[in-house]
Amino acid sequence: MAKSVSPGAISSIMSNPNPDSSVDLSEIVVQVLDIKSAGNRYTFTVTDGKNKLKAILQSSLSSEVINGNIQNLVLIRITDYTLNDIPNKNEKYLIVTKCEAVSPPLEAEIKAEVKSEDTGIVLKPKQEVVTKSAAQIIHEQNGNMAPAARTSMTRRVHPLASLNPYQGNWTIKVRLTAKGTMRHYKNSRGEGCVFNVELTDEDGTQIQATMFNEAARKFFDVFEMGKVYYISKGTLKVANKQFKTVQNDYEMTLNENSQVEVAINEAAFIPETMFNFVPIDQLGPYVQQKELIDVIGVVQNVSPTMSIRRKIDNETIPKRDITIADDTKKTVTVSLWGGLATDLGQKLLDMANDSPIVAIKSLRVSDFQGVSLSTVAKSIIEINPDSPDSQKLKSWYCSEGKETTMESLGSTLSPSMKSGGRSMYTDRVTLDHITSNPSLGEEKPVFYSTRACMSMIKSDQTMYYRACKTCNKKVTEEIGSGYWCQGCQKTETDCSLRYILSAKFSDASGGAWFSVFSDDAEKIIGCPADELDKMKSQDDSSDFQTQLKKATWVPHLLRLMVAPREYNNEKRQRITVKSVCPVDFAAESKLLLEEISLMKA
Repeated sequence: MAKSVSPGAISSIMSNPNPDSSVDLSEIVVQVLDIKSAGNRYTFTVTDGKNKLKAILQSSLSSEVINGNIQNLVLIRITDYTLNDIPNKNEKYLIVTKCEAVSPPLEAEIKAEVKSEDTGIVLKPKQEVVTKSAAQIIHEQNGNMAPAARTSMTRRVHPLASLNPYQGNWTIKVRLTAKGTMRHYKNSRGEGCVFNVELTDEDGTQIQATMFNEAARKFFDVFEMGKVYYISKGTLKVANKQFKTVQNDYEMTLNENSQVEVAINEAAFIPETMFNFVPIDQLGPYVQQKELIDVIGVVQNVSPTMSIRRKIDNETIPKRDITIADDTKKTVTVSLWGGLATDLGQKLLDMANDSPIVAIKSLRVSDFQGVSLSTVAKSIIEINPDSPDSQKLKSWYCSEGKETTMESLGSTLSPSMKSGGRSMYTDRVTLDHITSNPSLGEEKPVFYSTRACMSMIKSDQTMYYRACKTCNKKVTEEIGSGYWCQGCQKTETDCSLRYILSAKFSDASGGAWFSVFSDDAEKIIGCPADELDKMKSQDDSSDFQTQLKKATWVPHLLRLMVAPREYNNEKRQRITVKSVCPVDFAAESKLLLEEISLMKA
């Protein structure tokens, strides 16, 4: 191990602020001083015994500090770096992107000894000096190099991990691993368009890049999935944690002056799509969150394509639902939109009998039907990927999963859910807490869980509507020709009934009226809407009344959404049931014991 620093190391760094990655650096060994934490990075000072320089350790090297390899007074060998100017400050920062510890902590800071020696003057014969301009020297050097070497000298490629907002000129070499659709928007400043891409470098580091208006139109057709690009003249800013979709502290913006060049005739690296799979039974905590998730599962069912009319612009969008399962023995519905519904969705429909494996990146988790997943513009779907996770899941399904009874995750969100996430015991409140706070949900809907019984239901209300069997939207009866669905834009000979009712629920603190729909209402009433309608249409409606009476005063665990509504120019609370579960009395008892323990403490 090295026991001393490299003489003149700081001067060497200052004279070569952006070393060429293709050229071996002379050995740079420096001592670490005053190391401090700065968020997820570390700042420190490096010294060669004579000069000092402020430095930042790249976040990917933070683990070296955490495990104690890099600490105060150790010697490190720097193998890659960038020297940056700090805006509005007359100082420089050394960004250390690659280094290694070469000694344990020394006893003290190294300081160079100043030696005073008498040295004589040595006269050398006069040599003829040929004066050349800098341009001539560079031209001669380039003329003696092969084309690839000249490119290497003029283009220094920076790893994504080394980029930060304070850098000026940089060039990255990345592969396009995700491309969003062109989105159009309108706001107070006018109309515009925007699209996003995800870029991955050779080390597997990812970053999201966004382009607006002219830049979006300029580069939308340039970027193609899977191709490798050299990109420069972009800007970086700290990523918004609420909206970021990749693991990077920064996000990139490309404008119309940015340079994007396809890497041609070069050895192209192939970074794999980076997945971070979430098991289906652990999706609870992600419901209604900004974070996008990745899943892998066996396809159980593929629905036909349906057309959904978007309220914002009245545009019709294709949609297809698939149901997937994994080795947690839970299923979840994934809604595919746009091209994914028509192209990959059709491919999955053709393969459905073979139970293909799908790996899906970037899905939004919603509380529709308890828990459901939905693709977004940047979602990626891989069918039967060649990966250990895929092979493991396929092996499980062939050996035991095929014969296993699967449960829908939305119907099993219960207190005993092992994920400990958004279960029926999350945000548990009494009904009095909701009704005594009329301002709840004014800014945005709020969600609570409660335990209550249906105490009253008006039997003369309209409890259900005629729905399309494909998209579940309301249909209009056409005399003698069936039922017209506005969503699917077609007439069907038959339809189904779906619940839409209002009922009063009560607990020990009071009562409130809830709106209940479809599957959740079926769990509470105890039978499908079609069956209840048959009971009501009989001459003797006693079975109908008996069914409603039987459904009252049965305890349920309910997930509620509270939002305001306006009725006769008066704001009122609207409480909607989002999911229903039977009471788990063992878990309920455990909760009560925990509350008693807290009261004693």
